[in-house]
Amino acid sequence: MPSAASREPTEVCPGCGAVLASVAEGGRVRPGASPSCSRLFEVTLHGPRVETDTDRSAAGVVRLADDAYAAQHPTAEDPDRLRAALDGLPRSPGERPVPDDAQPPAHWRTTIADVAADLDVIALPVLVNSWARAVREDWAAAGRAAEPGK
Repeated sequence: MPSAASREPTEVCPGCGAVLASVAEGGRVRPGASPSCSRLFEVTLHGPRVETDTDRSAAGVVRLADDAYAAQHPTAEDPDRLRAALDGLPRSPGERPVPDDAQPPAHWRTTIADVAADLDVIALPVLVNSWARAVREDWAAAGRAAEPGK
């Protein structure tokens, strides 16, 4: 017999592909994201966001999370936002920038839903750093796959 939780309406985020319980609209919806994904991102980063004025490490976590989120939720209307986000993500030494004409990956290895799900066992800064690296690697792989002869 299906549980009550399985009958809750869900939505798929058009940016990162996360399947989340639908939330009533009314909050800020970030470009390229669903209302539930936007809300999860805001709730997950609320604490560090409040602390950014007094805690430099919190400000760094928020900046990195904002870049990872923007990179997973690109919009055709604002390519500069995507470029700035990609430039803010950590790169391995010698790794080339993601080409301007690269398309988003078909699937993401990690999303804000994964970050939120692991908060009870792993510190948020560690999760955000891992997420940002995975987003960068996903974009890099998508860019390499689009290169001629690949």
